[in-house]
Amino acid sequence: MSKAPIVHFEAASTLAVVVSSNEPLLFLAEDLTIIAASASFCRAFEIDPGSVPGAKLDHLGQGEWAMPKLRSLLMATASGSANILAYEVDLKRPNSGTRQLLVNAQRLEDGDANRTRLLVAITDVTDQRAEARLKDDLIRDKAILLQEVQHRVANSLQIIASVLMQSARRVQSEEARGHLQNAHHRVMSIAALQRQLSTSAGGTVEVRTYFKQLCQSLGASMIADPDRLSIEVLADESVVEASMSISLGLIVTELVINALKHAFPDDQSGAILIDYQSAGKDWTLLIRDNGVGMPVGDAAPKAGLGTGIVEALVKNLQGEIEMSDADPGTLVTITHVESSGPAEFSPAA
Repeated sequence: MSKAPIVHFEAASTLAVVVSSNEPLLFLAEDLTIIAASASFCRAFEIDPGSVPGAKLDHLGQGEWAMPKLRSLLMATASGSANILAYEVDLKRPNSGTRQLLVNAQRLEDGDANRTRLLVAITDVTDQRAEARLKDDLIRDKAILLQEVQHRVANSLQIIASVLMQSARRVQSEEARGHLQNAHHRVMSIAALQRQLSTSAGGTVEVRTYFKQLCQSLGASMIADPDRLSIEVLADESVVEASMSISLGLIVTELVINALKHAFPDDQSGAILIDYQSAGKDWTLLIRDNGVGMPVGDAAPKAGLGTGIVEALVKNLQGEIEMSDADPGTLVTITHVESSGPAEFSPAA
């Protein structure tokens, strides 16, 4: 006699929990007859609470819940042969927009083998999906716009470089012509970076490809006879942030220009090698030529604008610069080390 009241009390408690839940819930019998629905479910999907108890799921509302796939999954869950976890369905209500829902269903057992219940939780994710699509669209539009801006900047820089070169041809002063030509080469190095950025993902730059494009641009404008002078790039698979690539590109530009102007006098043949290797956050940049080498004593040139630019850029990268005799030629070594021990590199000879 004491068991019946307990069973009725537990059933009443279950119904009370379902009805008062803040989450849209359905409490179903094995044949998908609705025993109870939460008030939040009725509000969310504009269902008359009085029409819910005893109704079949397929007949709920105006029949919009009659979804064959959902019904099959719920029946399989009731039999114990399946589980519904975050199953996404589209709820198409008459005279209303389609809602995207996530359905989770759990089989409940109360010890009575002849009675099975289902607890179904429904989450409306329509707004979240719309926000995610909008975010994806904005990211895609931003990426396209950024590429277009970079492309236009590269074109503008090439126009500026062309104007500088035309001005260099017209001026009478050799010194002024040299300054204009140097400015032209520096602008072209930035234009090469912009072209690389326009085809790169995420604002990063592949060092080897960038250096090759940069050196091709420098060679085309400064080497009259490619059979006499050449520029070779040897680099690993490093990828760097755009801001770092700008500094590296300007360093290479200045040092290559300096080598082309001073390392091979009197039409001497030779080659310039650029090598970049990295290990974690540590990296080494080498610029080597096999020219006449560094003048010493009174013949040593005074530090100019190019030297100042290189030193400032190396300092900005928190690196160290060293110039040495390559026998023959000159070797410039720029290193950046963050690890506790020295990084191990294998630069090209």
